[in-house]
Amino acid sequence: MAAPPNQPLIGALDIGSSKVSALIVTTDDDGRLRVLGTGQRESRGVKRGYIVDMDAGEAAVREAVEQAERISGATIDEVWASFGAGGLSSNEANVEVELGGHQVEQSDVEELLRAGKSAIDRPGQVVLHAHPALYTLDGVQGVVHPVGLHADRLGVDIHVIAADQAPLRNIDLTIRRAHLGVNAIVAAPVAAALACLSEEERQLGVALIELGAEVTNVSLHMGGMLVGLRSVPLGAKDITDDIASAFGVRRRDAERMKCFHGSAMTSPRDNHEMIEARAIGAEDGAEPMRISRAQLMTVVRQRVEQITAEIEAGLKELGFGGAVGRQVVLTGGGAELTNIADYMQGVLGRAVRVGRPNQLTGLPDAHSGPGFATLVGLAMLASGGSGDIRDIVLGDMTAKRKPAQGLVGRLMAAMKGGY
Repeated sequence: MAAPPNQPLIGALDIGSSKVSALIVTTDDDGRLRVLGTGQRESRGVKRGYIVDMDAGEAAVREAVEQAERISGATIDEVWASFGAGGLSSNEANVEVELGGHQVEQSDVEELLRAGKSAIDRPGQVVLHAHPALYTLDGVQGVVHPVGLHADRLGVDIHVIAADQAPLRNIDLTIRRAHLGVNAIVAAPVAAALACLSEEERQLGVALIELGAEVTNVSLHMGGMLVGLRSVPLGAKDITDDIASAFGVRRRDAERMKCFHGSAMTSPRDNHEMIEARAIGAEDGAEPMRISRAQLMTVVRQRVEQITAEIEAGLKELGFGGAVGRQVVLTGGGAELTNIADYMQGVLGRAVRVGRPNQLTGLPDAHSGPGFATLVGLAMLASGGSGDIRDIVLGDMTAKRKPAQGLVGRLMAAMKGGY
């Protein structure tokens, strides 16, 4: 599907622990995003969200992007990428300037924000997002538009999201080795929130739980911004590994058992339903082993309980309490486990819904599930869908390599560079 003439292309890339997915979109004349192509490959060289094998990661990135380019009939030279591993931190910086009682002018606000640039620095970390919240006048909070008001002191609270340098450098270099430029690296909870939370939810207060393959991110959103973040080094892939270990089956068979027969809620019928599985090393033609769904549920439920307990602890650390009815939104690939939202609702004592990304024109059904919320959110952020976030491009972190133009150019550059 070709892009409209004179409309720039947007490339989004989500490097996860189970899959690497790419998205190419453009903007129609009415300002709406339209999907031109998507790509997906099994993730390689990634563990708990961190790059552990750059060669394997580079190959997965290249294959996913090239698939999206073939479908779209277009080529991209740079991408907006996500980062969802541990090491993300969220805190607040407070900045004030003296006014001497005069009327606040736009230049005062600009001076305040310039002063905030030094306040957001985090030793040993890279700032991904710095979000100015409401202003304060003489300590009075909640000022939305300070220009024109009189005060002695003008202040602002800046919510900062930062990440450790080394993992970001590895992601940045992995993408550049695939001969793609890196426009920006975005914290995954920021992108996912933009894709599957309503503006009203983000204003009133909501917890977003991204249940990924090997990492679960718990983030708190209030006043239209991300205000707290915790990462849990557990995910849906751990359930798969538990099944494979408990019954001696291959991981792909364990994943199939989890998807087709697994659930977070037990049923009296589980004892009567039998599941056939092939043991590792079984000879061809051998009788498959038979296990009851109740046995499978015991394994699944044990890990789900552990993950939910960690999520509950994270929410308490973030101070997610108070108002009755405050909602929890569950997204990420792990959110597709049958009945997991109902189970978490019972444990957390709050309304839990599954968050799916906003439907974009041309988005395939296979990419419209909760596992693609971060990918869609990247495209929305890149198109200017949120003016609340200031992304910092990581071009100064690594030596920039000029990306080769198009698919053929990247292939030639890859061959010259020995991949």
